[in-house]
Amino acid sequence: MTFAPMASEMASMHTAQHIDSAEEQRQKNQLLLKMAGHAARLGGWTFDAVSQELVWSDETCEIHDRPARHRPTLDEGIAYYLPDYRDMVVHMVDRCLDEGVSFDFEAELLTATQRTIWVRAIGEAVRDASGTVTGLQGALQDITTQRRNELERNALATKLSATLADMSDAFFTLDRNWVITYVNEEMTRSVNRTREEMLHRLLWDVFPGTKDSRFHACYLRAIETGKVATEVEFYEPLGKWFELRSHPTDDGVAVYFQDVTQRRKDEEQLRLLQACVERMNDIIVVTDAEPVEGLWPRVIYVNQAFERNTGYRPDEIIGKTPRILQGPRTQRDVLDRIRASLQRWEPVREEILNYKKNGDEIWLELDIVPIADAAGHYTHWISIERNITERKRATDALRQRDNLLRVGGRVGKIGGWTALPAVNAVQWSDEIYLMLDWPRSSPPTLGEFLSIFSPDSRAAFKAALDECMAQGASFDREFQVTTCAGHLKWVRVAAEPALAEGGEVSGVHGALQDTTSMKQVEERLREQAALLDKAQDAIWVLDLDGNVAFWNPSAERIYGWTAEEVGRRGARELLFQDTGVFDRCRQAVLEQGEWVGEIEHKTQDDKPLLLVSRWTLVRDEAGQPRSILAINTDVTHQKLLEQQFLRAQRMESIGTLAGGIAHDLNNVLAPIMMSIELLKGSLPDPDDQAVLKTIEVSARRGADMIRQVLSFARGVEGKRHEVRIADVLHDLDQILSETISKNISIVIRVAPDLWQVQADPTQLQQVLLNLCVNARDAMVNGGRIAISAENMMVDEHYAAMNIESRVGAYVKIEVEDNGAGIPSDIQERVFDPFFTTKPMGEGTGLGLATTLAIVKSHGGFIRLYSEVDKGTRFRIYLPADPHALGAPSGPAQTAVPRGHGELIMVVDDEAAIRQVTRQTLEAYGYRVVVASNGAEAVALYAQNIQGIDLVLTDMMMPVMDGPATVQALRQINPAVRLIGASGISQDGKVARAAGAGLNHFLPKPYTAEAMLRLIDTVLKT
Repeated sequence: MTFAPMASEMASMHTAQHIDSAEEQRQKNQLLLKMAGHAARLGGWTFDAVSQELVWSDETCEIHDRPARHRPTLDEGIAYYLPDYRDMVVHMVDRCLDEGVSFDFEAELLTATQRTIWVRAIGEAVRDASGTVTGLQGALQDITTQRRNELERNALATKLSATLADMSDAFFTLDRNWVITYVNEEMTRSVNRTREEMLHRLLWDVFPGTKDSRFHACYLRAIETGKVATEVEFYEPLGKWFELRSHPTDDGVAVYFQDVTQRRKDEEQLRLLQACVERMNDIIVVTDAEPVEGLWPRVIYVNQAFERNTGYRPDEIIGKTPRILQGPRTQRDVLDRIRASLQRWEPVREEILNYKKNGDEIWLELDIVPIADAAGHYTHWISIERNITERKRATDALRQRDNLLRVGGRVGKIGGWTALPAVNAVQWSDEIYLMLDWPRSSPPTLGEFLSIFSPDSRAAFKAALDECMAQGASFDREFQVTTCAGHLKWVRVAAEPALAEGGEVSGVHGALQDTTSMKQVEERLREQAALLDKAQDAIWVLDLDGNVAFWNPSAERIYGWTAEEVGRRGARELLFQDTGVFDRCRQAVLEQGEWVGEIEHKTQDDKPLLLVSRWTLVRDEAGQPRSILAINTDVTHQKLLEQQFLRAQRMESIGTLAGGIAHDLNNVLAPIMMSIELLKGSLPDPDDQAVLKTIEVSARRGADMIRQVLSFARGVEGKRHEVRIADVLHDLDQILSETISKNISIVIRVAPDLWQVQADPTQLQQVLLNLCVNARDAMVNGGRIAISAENMMVDEHYAAMNIESRVGAYVKIEVEDNGAGIPSDIQERVFDPFFTTKPMGEGTGLGLATTLAIVKSHGGFIRLYSEVDKGTRFRIYLPADPHALGAPSGPAQTAVPRGHGELIMVVDDEAAIRQVTRQTLEAYGYRVVVASNGAEAVALYAQNIQGIDLVLTDMMMPVMDGPATVQALRQINPAVRLIGASGISQDGKVARAAGAGLNHFLPKPYTAEAMLRLIDTVLKT
C-alpha cells in the first residue's frame, strides 16, 4: 500500500514528459512544414463560411506580395485573379460551399506589386459533425517557374520534332511499355504506314513478328546497357532489310534505322560473285594493263583454281608475270600471237602448253579480254584459263572408245545411222540391221528407212529430219516402227546435223535404240504410279538404308514435305519426333516381314500427326529384302472428333449429376435468405446485424455456387437480348480497374464495326471476369492482360474441324495474359467441374466449368491456347447477327412494391419455405394461405376461387408436382395468375408447366425482393 502514491506520481511525471515531447515534436514538424512550403512556394488558406473570414498562411501572403498575417476578404482574394479566370474561381468556390465538391485548378493572378504569376489552387470542404459544410480549406502554390520551364520544353520539343521530321533516316521512339510515342516522315515512307496507324500503339501490334526478334533484342540491349545498340535484320512482312541504331533514353529508347535492302543485295551479289570466282573450276588470272619491260603484264589476282591446277600459291605468282609458267615445249608462235593481240588491246583465244610448279606439263585453253573503266580506258586484262590436259590425252583414246561403243551398241540395242537426203541414201550400222530384221544384202534407201515408221511417227520423223537439214536443229524423240518380220517396236531416235568442211549441213548423223522393253516397263510403272497418286493414304518406300525411294502426292499433302526434300534429308529425321521409334519399326519389319500399328509423325510445320501405319518388307525375285513399303492413314482428325465427343458426353454426365442436387440445396437456402430480411427489421442491435450480415453473405455465396453448378450443369439461360460487346467490355474495364492490382496492365481492343450478339450481359460479364481473375492469379509478379473482340466468319472447313461450331457469323472475344501458362498435360481438364490447381480453400474449381456452360448455352464455343512461362489465351466464339441495330437498355430499379391485402396461395413441400414466405408476404401487406402439395392446393383453390388472387407453387413436390398442379388450376380457372418456383430452371417439369400455361418463373433460392417484384408484376397483368 505504501508504494501506490509513489507509482501514481511516477505515472504523472511520465505523462507530462510525454506531452512535452509531443509538443516539441509538433513544433519541429511545423517548422519543417514551413521550410518545405517556403522552398516549394506553397502556402495554405482557410475560409470560415459563418464568419466570412479568409485566413492566409505567411507563404500565401508572400505569394501575393503581401506582408505576413495579411487578412483579405474572400472577394479581395478572388480579385487577385485575372479577369479571364474570376468567373471560374467564383463558380468552383460556390460549388464547394454548396455541394462540398473539391477543386484543383491552375490560373494567373496579379500580385500586390503588379507581378503576373501562375498559381495552382486546391480546395476542399470543411464539415461539422453533422456533415454540413462550414467552410473551406486548401493550398496555393506559385508554379510560375514550372510554367516557364514547360513553355521552354515545348519550344525545344517543337524544334527537335522539326529536326527529326526533316532527317533522312527513319526515326521513332518507344516508351518502356513498347508503345510508339513518335515517328518522323521518313519512318512513314520506309514502312508504308501512316502516323495514325503507328502512334500510341504497341510496337508488336503495328509490326507483327518483331517481338522476341533480333529487333527486340537490339532495343533491350540499349535499355539494359545504357549504350547505343546496332542490328541489321530482315523484316519479312515488308520484305526489306533494316539497319537499326537504338539509343537509350530516360523514357525508353530512340531508334534510327535505314532501309539497307539494296545495299544488302549489292553486297550479296558481290559476295556471290567473289565466291563464284573463287570456286570456279576454271583458272582466273587478272593482270595490270601495261606490260613490264615491254613483255608481259604483272599478275595482281589469281583464284583458288590457279593453285589447284599449277601448284603455285597466290603469293608466289602475284607481282610476277605469267612467264613463270612457260617452259621448253611452250609454243613460241602462240606466245607471239598472244603478245601481238595484247599490244592491239584485242581479245585472245589460244591453247598453250605450260608447266606446273612440280614441272609437269599442263595444257590450258586461254580466253584473254581487256577490261575498261567507265571512261573507256583499259585498266586490266582478265584471263579465263581452262585445264584441257585431260581432253588432249583423251584424243588418243578415241579409237579404243569407238571399239567399246560398238560392243556397247550391241548390248544396249543401239545402232548408228547417217541420212543423206540429197542422194536419197541412208547408212546403218550392223546393230540397226539386226534390230529391224533387215537383210544385210539389201541396203535401204532413205525412202525405205522412212517406210518402217508407223504413219503418225513417219510424219513426225520426216518433219524433224527436214528441220535438222534446214536449220541444223538436233532432236531426240521416240517413234513406233514395224520390222521386216512384222514386229511392232518402239525406238528412240537421236540425231544432229552432219557438217561439211565449209560448215553447211550435208546430212544427218543419228543413233537408234530399241526401247520396246523399257516402254513396256514404263507403262506398267505409270499405271502403278497413277494408282498410288490417287490414293488418299501417304505411301512411301524406303531402301534398306532408310532412304526414301518413293513419295506419293498424298504423302506430300499430309506431311508438307516434297519428295525432293524428304529424299535429301530422310524420313527418320523429318517425320519422327523420337527417332528411336523409326529404328524399332524398321527393325521389326526386317525381322518379321511387316509391322502394323498407330504411330505419331510430325508435319513440316512441326504439328503432330496420328496415323495407322502398315510397314511391309518387299523382296526381289530371289527372295532377298529389297525395300520397305509404308502405307500411312491419317486418323488425326478422327481422333480429335472422338476426343471432343467423349468430352461432351463426360460433361453431360457430370452436369446431370450436379443438377440433381441443386433443387434440395436451393430449398435449404431459400428460407434462410428470406428470413434474413425479416430478422433485419426485428433485430436492430449492431452485433445482431453483423451476425445477420455474415449469414446473408454466406447464404448468397452458397446460392452463387449453386447457380454456378446449374450454369455448368444445364447452361441456365438468363434474359437474352441484343448486346453490344463493346458495352460489356467497358463495364468490365471499370470492374477490373478496381479489382486487379496495379502491377497488371489491362489492354482492351474492340473492332469498330463489331457485330451484336443475342446474350445475357450479366452472364457474359461473369465469363470474362472468371477468365481475367484466372489470368490475374497466373501473374503474381505482375504482367499484362489483353482483351480483344472482332468479327469472324466460320466457313465449312472450320466447322468440320470443330463439331461445336456452325457455319456463319461469330464475334470472337480473346483474353490473353503473359503469366505462368498451363501445362499441356492438364489443359484437357481445366474445364472439368471442381478441378483446380489452386491451394485448398482458394478455389472451387467451378469458374471455367461455369464459363464453358454459359458459352455453350449461348450457342458458342471456347478454345484454349497456352505455353508454360509464356502465357495463356482463351478465345470465345459467340453467334452474331451482322444486321442487328442495337440493344435495349434495362429498366430503372424502383422501391420494393407492397401489397394491398391481396390473397396469395403459397404451395411448397418444404415447411420452412412455406413459413418464411408467408411471414414475408404478410409483412409486405399481403394475405396468405399455404398448401404442402399440389393436391392440397387444388382443393383449397376450388373452395376459394374468387378470393385467391395469385398462386406461387413449387415445381418439384410429392403427391402432385408443379406441372400437374398448374394444369389442374387452369382447368378450374383458366385466368388464374400463376408463378412457378424451382431450383432447376430448365428441367422437364418447368417445360411441361410452361406448356400448360405457366408464364412466370422464380428461380430458387430467391430473395424477398425478387419474389415481391415478380408478384407485383403478375398481379398488374
